[in-house]
Amino acid sequence: MSGIVVHLPHTDGAGGGTSRDAPVTLRLGPGEVARFGRGSAAVPVELRLDDAAVSRLAGEIRVADDHWLLSNHSTTQSYLVENPEGAGEYLRVPPRRLGAPIPFEFSRVVLPTRRGAVVSFQVFAPDHVYLDPDGPHPGSAADPWGSRTVMAYSLDETALYFLVLVALCEPRLRDESPVAVPTTPQIVERLGSHPAAGGRLTARAVSAHIDYLAEEKMRIEAPPDRTGSGARRNGKREALVGVALRFGMVREEHLALLPSRTPAPAHPAEGGRR
Repeated sequence: MSGIVVHLPHTDGAGGGTSRDAPVTLRLGPGEVARFGRGSAAVPVELRLDDAAVSRLAGEIRVADDHWLLSNHSTTQSYLVENPEGAGEYLRVPPRRLGAPIPFEFSRVVLPTRRGAVVSFQVFAPDHVYLDPDGPHPGSAADPWGSRTVMAYSLDETALYFLVLVALCEPRLRDESPVAVPTTPQIVERLGSHPAAGGRLTARAVSAHIDYLAEEKMRIEAPPDRTGSGARRNGKREALVGVALRFGMVREEHLALLPSRTPAPAHPAEGGRR
């Protein structure tokens, strides 16, 4: 992946801001910048955060070759950059800090508000690239040309997006269905009890993970939209499952990452015969 994807979800206007009917998604390449804040006619921003506690120009995102940088233009407020897949891992970017490098592959940038709520947006960063584990170390005698082999598909098996991919592949791995792939509500229900989801997995989040997998991690082009967005999204899911299974990125042993489907044993009725 070259560049980043920034996603500002729909807001209902909490915290005194006005509501926004549609989410905003930006694609930024290396060297490009996106500014965020409340904005105004005199201070245009690419990501408008509708809250009275947010500065007109709260900060900016700048894309480097293999990571991104966050600048905090506030003179009083710190911003948090959370790793939603890192068990509470986060960075604090203090006021007036410029160009703080962000190491997370998937981030949630959080700004405080006066009413105790927060406003936030998500950033999908450049892939973390890994060496081929069976290849020679770069620059070693076994690698005389100084070149390196990298993984064609760089997937983090501890990430929530990988769980979504495993859940999509599950029916075919279990030979339950030769054609159908799970719908978004089915994925939400399947992963709702997983600790990584934290009981907060939504349909919108699942769709974002599917888009991230298809467009950034596995670089799958969506099929032409001839019968509506639903058919287009189903085609994207089917393409993801096909590539993941053909190339062995998701295998039967990965099913152990999913919550158990075994129902809890029924308790004996009280008051029965002894």
